[in-house]
Amino acid sequence: MASLGELERAVMDRLWSAGGALSAADLRDGLADRGLALTTVHTVLTRLEQKGFVVHDEERPRRFTARASREEHAAELMREVLGQAGNRQAALARFVGSVSADEVGMLRQLLAEHAGAGVDEPPAG
Repeated sequence: MASLGELERAVMDRLWSAGGALSAADLRDGLADRGLALTTVHTVLTRLEQKGFVVHDEERPRRFTARASREEHAAELMREVLGQAGNRQAALARFVGSVSADEVGMLRQLLAEHAGAGVDEPPAG
């Protein structure tokens, strides 16, 4: 998955928070503190679309939506990083060792639900 630059992240944050499609002008207005030109917002949206993060409709003006939710994006980043680890078990152990007790409980619950659903485990590697 392609990474996001700082401005791309700001635009994605707006789209994820919007709950619906936004035009480039809506995004520019929502990022008014940055003083962005509309052409800059269009350029960022074009790049995000090329990277597969956003889609647009065919209305005028075009309205953009995130292709995936913020949570789906975060999960994809985690899968990508884990896939790049030389030793997946060591990477997971380090991750688990870095989370809070509440997060450990949440992970246990999610793993139990996952196992209870009869979902096959992903291949190791």
